[in-house]
Amino acid sequence: MSPDDSKNVCVVVLGDFGRSPRMQYHALSLAEMGHKVDVIAYGETEPMEEVKTAPLLYYHYLVPCPNIPVKIVNYAFKTVWQTLNMLFLLIIARRPDILIVQNPPAVPALFVCWMFCRIFGCKLVVDWHNYGHTILAMSLSENSILVQITKMVEIFVGKRADHNFCVTQAMKHDLFTRWKIIANTLYDKPPLRFKPITLKEKHEFLLEFGKNYKEILCEDGSTIFTSLVDDGDVQLKPNRPGMLVSSTSWTEDEDFSILLAALQDYEDHITNGNHSSLPNLICFITGKGHLKQMYCNLIKERNWQHVTVITPWLEPHQYPLMLASADLGVSLHMSSSGLDLPMKVVDMFGCGLPVCAYYFKCLYELVQHEKNGYIFMSSDELATQIQNWFTKFPNNEKQMEVEKKFKTALNAFQECRWRENWNKVAAPVFK
Repeated sequence: MSPDDSKNVCVVVLGDFGRSPRMQYHALSLAEMGHKVDVIAYGETEPMEEVKTAPLLYYHYLVPCPNIPVKIVNYAFKTVWQTLNMLFLLIIARRPDILIVQNPPAVPALFVCWMFCRIFGCKLVVDWHNYGHTILAMSLSENSILVQITKMVEIFVGKRADHNFCVTQAMKHDLFTRWKIIANTLYDKPPLRFKPITLKEKHEFLLEFGKNYKEILCEDGSTIFTSLVDDGDVQLKPNRPGMLVSSTSWTEDEDFSILLAALQDYEDHITNGNHSSLPNLICFITGKGHLKQMYCNLIKERNWQHVTVITPWLEPHQYPLMLASADLGVSLHMSSSGLDLPMKVVDMFGCGLPVCAYYFKCLYELVQHEKNGYIFMSSDELATQIQNWFTKFPNNEKQMEVEKKFKTALNAFQECRWRENWNKVAAPVFK
């Protein structure tokens, strides 16, 4: 792109930019296209290294709102605070030609961005990740006045936006049939950093990771999963434990008790005499949220002998390596609208990791049961899937054939990455 074609683009996230991977990918793709990008968001978490160091990205961070104990007063005060804070940053940043805003959260971000764009004559793009009103309804009720206001704001702004992106075909159909909002489906796709790794890379990652989590290291300098052989090559240990990985928000949005019950069933299965067919299991659970400590205490109380749960804090570069090192992934994502898809599964698929995913109505757009992963609807189903996967591990020829089939499907999924998909679907909007 020539300098004359370069535009000023503003990326707005009423959330933590470092925990908004899709918006980070948008910002990076826009910068790679040659546009100057101003990011307005909260800066609680560091963004990915390639985003942080991109030369055409500029950051303007929102100030966290003071908390007020009275809930309704706090909500009103927070809305006013965020409105003024966003307007201030929008005004002092470069005047954008195009503004792209994430939804949800819808209030006050959508209305503020729409009003700003109308006043200053810039194009508005809404990136629909989900519906703000359905998320709010999970903690209130569908008839709540706040839910209804949020819904009206989404409809009002969505209809008046210059362009809309959404994350699934089901959402595209829903937006049009219910509200006559026209959107293009821009699927989440894994960037190149989410990729399969070699045994050597796995061994090196586990050694580095084990410095903080001694449970996975052995006294001889190897890990419980891998070891060096005489010629310097790395081999998987034949008696290694299974490695399960999940990423959760540790909030009410994801029912962690489902995985907890499945792990208890796994422990009971071995304790009751199936030690020869099932290996010990190491379960890594990443993420942060306000329910984390409660569940960690529950896990500790179980005093499992054959299941070890580790809840690590990972650096951004470690997360893809963790996924690529695992044997099986678990997604507990429950969609409030039934119309979005779990990005954690996209990341796992990018790393070649088969997944057990909790069912909701449009999950089929990503996970096809027994073709590239498994779908479950209860803790019993999840327990069965995990136990079947690890029965006679790692030498179950029948299971190895299933894994080979899944990996073939995942290889096909990896052929289209974020950059290629974004250039095809989104780039024309920003030219």
